[in-house]
Amino acid sequence: MSGPVASLSAVAVDYPRGRALGPVDLALAPGEIVALVGPSGCGKSTALRLLAGLEAPTQGAVTRATGRGETSVVFQAPTLAPWLSARDNVALPLELAGVGKREARAAAEEALAKVGLASAAAARPAQLSGGMAMRVSLARALVTRPRLLLLDEPFAALDEITRRVLADDVLALAAELAPAVVFVTHNVEEAVYMAGRVVVMTPGPGRIAGEIAIEGAVPRPPGFRTTAAFRAAAEAVSELLATASERAA
Repeated sequence: MSGPVASLSAVAVDYPRGRALGPVDLALAPGEIVALVGPSGCGKSTALRLLAGLEAPTQGAVTRATGRGETSVVFQAPTLAPWLSARDNVALPLELAGVGKREARAAAEEALAKVGLASAAAARPAQLSGGMAMRVSLARALVTRPRLLLLDEPFAALDEITRRVLADDVLALAAELAPAVVFVTHNVEEAVYMAGRVVVMTPGPGRIAGEIAIEGAVPRPPGFRTTAAFRAAAEAVSELLATASERAA
């Protein structure tokens, strides 16, 4: 059995105002989807930045897939270059890695097709809806076929219908490409729908209050949100969140 794609080992992060996170232990197996949930300020995004290599811990150790293109991040805002077409935005990580322009553009068009945007390859970000822009951001993250995909509340600014469609898109792509995925969200039902494991964090400084395993096939079958198993898992996560907040109060 292969080892974890990434891990946090006794990790803590301190800022001038005090401790923001930890100590925390978290290991991510190849192909698994983990959701991080918790109240605002609990350190979810800090944990994601550690895994992305965008921040260093004050103490403890971070291991992660460090090769070029091995880790991809999708933020809450699509962060697309406004002067580039969707195709060129998606091709950019490959071109920066030294891939030829023709090959990079071909891979970008394939990635856009996977997120349902083959017909929008020439569009600029200003011509795209919020949901379309997030699909481009997702295609850009996946074009390098990363081993670790980090999603920091990518659907937060979108309407509920678009959120649900994109959730299914992410799960389908994750099933095909099999990266380890960490999905940060405030939405308990979204976490249960997306993840095979929901990690609940305490109010800041964030620690792990517990985990809930989510059973069921991925991608999710139609009607999954109406099943007894889904409702029970959502209630279990909500109860763990409430208990963790009460203990911290």
